[in-house]
Order: sequence, then structure tokens, then C-alpha cells
Amino acid sequence: MKEALVSWTGGMSFRAHLDSGHELVMDARPEVGGEDKGPRPSELLLAALGGCTGMDVVSILRKMRVEFDKVEVAIEADAAPEHPKSFTHFRMVYRVTGAEIDPEKMKKAVELSEEKYCVVAGLFRHGAKLEYRIEINGEPLA
Repeated sequence: MKEALVSWTGGMSFRAHLDSGHELVMDARPEVGGEDKGPRPSELLLAALGGCTGMDVVSILRKMRVEFDKVEVAIEADAAPEHPKSFTHFRMVYRVTGAEIDPEKMKKAVELSEEKYCVVAGLFRHGAKLEYRIEINGEPLA
């Protein structure tokens, strides 16, 4: 079981104490009463998705003995216009650079993460469309 304790620290700011021992601060924009002391919770959802699938892809590529120099996951999300303004569509671009990246292995690593391993993608998949694209050395993979 995973746990987190999220505590209000004044204004619109909250501190999350995570199971791993780490802490992070979340806050709102000044226009809505925050002091911009940290990221918005919805931003953390995007970061969680990128971190989750990115870690999967790195792990899978290593197991496939694919050498790479850099892995990035760029994420855009659309939100519904009405509250709770849930995310309705995610677009992800996987960018990998390296001398000899096998496109088929990269595609397989992304698919395994998206369809099997990434818990965050699994959660979003139930209520939002997940979409991804892969780039190797700056070039999109068909």
C-alpha cells in the first residue's frame, strides 16, 4: 500500500509527505489566493505520468541492451471546460537520442509502458484518452 499525507500550510498551500520520505509543496496561483510556492496538483499529475512512463521506458530499453544518451517525455493535456475540469486527452512525445536506437525496440518499450506497466497511465486510461508519439534523435517514429 502506498501512502501520502497532504497538510495545509496556510493560504492555498499544501505540503505532501510521501511514503518514500520525500516532501513537496503545492500551491495555487496568486489570482486564486495562492502564493505560487510550488506546482499545482494538476501539473504534478502530468509530471507523474511522464516520470512513470519514462522510468518504464528507461528500464525496458536497458533490459533490451539499447544504449541511449537522453530520454524525455513531453506531455500536453486537454481539460474539460467545466468543473472538475478533468483531463480528457493526453498527448505524449517520447524523445530519445543515441547513436544506434532501434526503432522497433523503442516502440515496444513505449507500448509495454503504456499498456502494461505504468500505473499512472492505467489510472488515466479509464477516464481519458491516452495518445503517444515517439521521436528518435529529433525525428518522429511512424
